[in-house]
Amino acid sequence: MINGFKEFIMRGNVIDLAVAVVIGTAFTALVTAIVTNVFNPLIAAIFSAESLDNTLVVPLPGGDGIRFGAVIGAIIAFLLVAAVVYFVVVLPLNKLKERQDRRRSAGVPSEIVEDPTTELDLLTEIRDLLAKNAATDQGPKHTA
Repeated sequence: MINGFKEFIMRGNVIDLAVAVVIGTAFTALVTAIVTNVFNPLIAAIFSAESLDNTLVVPLPGGDGIRFGAVIGAIIAFLLVAAVVYFVVVLPLNKLKERQDRRRSAGVPSEIVEDPTTELDLLTEIRDLLAKNAATDQGPKHTA
């Protein structure tokens, strides 16, 4: 069970996912700040309200109300995140892929690496180093 967990954690995609979550969290804070401090006041000014959350409120019996302004704010935040992801990540990667495809179809060779190191090569080297360190840490064994 421990070995299975170790293999799961050592996969590259788990690390990539963890990095994506951390970056996503930081990015969410940035987008929230932009929406709260730039777009909410602009839209609230249009509707003559203190904040976007207090605009387009449809009162309900009992004192509560449906706050369409808050929904609009969430939609704006979503669209901002989607636009930034598209224009900063997806579009440049698509352009890069198109350029590489055009080069391949034109017969231009891609960069040739003299001695490409694979993930298997690195893992083998790490295993060998760990085994070597384990052997030197134990020292010579004396038998009786």
